[in-house]
Amino acid sequence: MSNFQVETREWWVERWLELLDSYRFKKRLERGRNYAREGNVLSIDFRESQAFAQVQGSDVEPYQVSLALEPFTNEDWDYVIETMSQKAIYSAQLLAGEMPDSIEEVFTTNGLSLFPFSLSDVRSRCSCPDKANPCKHIAAVYYQLGDRFSEDPFVIFQLRGRTRNQILEMLRQLRSQKASVEGREIKPGQEKPKIDTKSPKQQEQNLIKRNFWQYEEPLESSLINLIPPTDNKTVLDILGKIPLATADADAVQQFLVTVYTENKK
Repeated sequence: MSNFQVETREWWVERWLELLDSYRFKKRLERGRNYAREGNVLSIDFRESQAFAQVQGSDVEPYQVSLALEPFTNEDWDYVIETMSQKAIYSAQLLAGEMPDSIEEVFTTNGLSLFPFSLSDVRSRCSCPDKANPCKHIAAVYYQLGDRFSEDPFVIFQLRGRTRNQILEMLRQLRSQKASVEGREIKPGQEKPKIDTKSPKQQEQNLIKRNFWQYEEPLESSLINLIPPTDNKTVLDILGKIPLATADADAVQQFLVTVYTENKK
């Protein structure tokens, strides 16, 4: 059963469905939506930057559907991934299976559009005898792709010419190179930083952890509402006893209570 009926969708899925909603021949898409709901899309496979699907129609054998977007050039992707590497939040969210809210800005900054402007920008073919494009089989694949985008945001990148592994590996390499350059730029009198012997993947994970709580935009004051606890509990009460495997744990706890109480005065 398709998931595109769920009201709360990820924003990148909404962007894809908005593309379908802009199509003027609504009846064709509605038939395709019903096909997708009924499970007629038997499979979708990705080979390089193309999607290939099998859709069960009125014939015994399923129809063969292919779908592709215009892939970006290697040079385009070099610029895009270089821009991504400038902010750790992009890697963090993509690794978590989420599409960063501002990811489209990365592409528009480099003169590109991640999502197609209209269905005319999508190249599609079907083996059925219907000459209309999209036919209901192609339309069913359009809607089923919405589910795939929800499960894996890298699908839209793959249709543009880069897989998940290719993007993440290039991000790791760029960060490793930048770390190496920064390590060589030591001013006179500065202590030479320790060499990080961790793998590029481990370095990236550590960078994500260090930057996880950083937020570069100003907070809206109306959204901040700090309310003190009404039960007079302190932070130490909420945290509970310190989990120390020692007989001095109670003494340490009492010491912290004393310090905390004095600082509140």
